[in-house]
Amino acid sequence: MKAYSQRLKEERIFQSMSRMGNCHDKSVMENFFGLHKQEIYYGVIYYSYGELKSEIERYIKYYNEQRIKEKLGWLSLVKYRLRLLAA
Repeated sequence: MKAYSQRLKEERIFQSMSRMGNCHDKSVMENFFGLHKQEIYYGVIYYSYGELKSEIERYIKYYNEQRIKEKLGWLSLVKYRLRLLAA
């Protein structure tokens, strides 16, 4: 494990780990990746890295700009943030 941590340090990659006793540190990203896998990954075969990469990019754009959430007053993330900035 020490060699792994050293290699990450050499490559300037920072490990993301929850603080002791705090399981909610990553809940937002865990939720995003769970939805992402349900909506574009499970049951789909991607035949190239490029195909998968473009689908991930398309999904992130959709998730931020078009996908509405009840919690945000039925707005997309971008529209919600723009509304907050305008206020």
